[in-house]
Amino acid sequence: MNPRRFPLTREISLVVLAYLYVPVFVLIVYSFNANRTATIWTHASLDWYGRILVNPSIQAAAWNSLVVAITAATAATILALLAALSTRRAFMGRGAAETVLNVPLILPEIVVAVATLLLFVALGVHLGLGAMIAAHTAFCIPFAYLPIRARLDGMSGTYEEAAQDLYASHFRTFRRVTMPMLLPGVMAGFTLAFVTSLDDFLTSFFLSGPGTTTLPVYIFSAIRSGISPEINAISAVMLVVSVLLVSLSFFLGRLRR
Repeated sequence: MNPRRFPLTREISLVVLAYLYVPVFVLIVYSFNANRTATIWTHASLDWYGRILVNPSIQAAAWNSLVVAITAATAATILALLAALSTRRAFMGRGAAETVLNVPLILPEIVVAVATLLLFVALGVHLGLGAMIAAHTAFCIPFAYLPIRARLDGMSGTYEEAAQDLYASHFRTFRRVTMPMLLPGVMAGFTLAFVTSLDDFLTSFFLSGPGTTTLPVYIFSAIRSGISPEINAISAVMLVVSVLLVSLSFFLGRLRR
């Protein structure tokens, strides 16, 4: 059965694609609107992009987002690398371990965010950057794990066996053979974890404290008073950055040595 032969398949596909991407295109176009009213077009202007660069609230939110994303992505990538190396070979319970690693991909994010908030409140953890970094690290692990594990599955073990036959220790084999071959997958996993943390809203919204607002939370707070071209400009920048990082992760994962 070829789905392309079904009636109206092409038309339905075009409608779905338009529903998904036309609003994004409209948002980007109106981010260049010179009029302060976001829905009334006057003429093209870059003023709003200049304003978001000098807005101290946006600068603080962007800095918080970068600190959380870089720290969480780094920690998640290290843990994902260790997990991928540990589950590379078959052992009793490997399926259960992989399931536990991928649970954050299955559970609704709102459930994970509320559960994390209740846990931190029960433990007396102060809400803020530290709490957000810990929570982001936890749910970013599977996003970093999948590219690394895919890279490991595509690697031949003969190179490592040859290195050990030449009396290289396990650590030297990992440092000189395994890690260089695995590096594109690690970089892809870090990039994917970074963009996942950077774009996260729900966990950041529940765990942010005074002075630790991230860009997604700032955008949510700002649109309560109405959508402005300034918000469109911030959203457009985040959209472009996210698309570039996801594309980078995809191409890194396909690199071959």
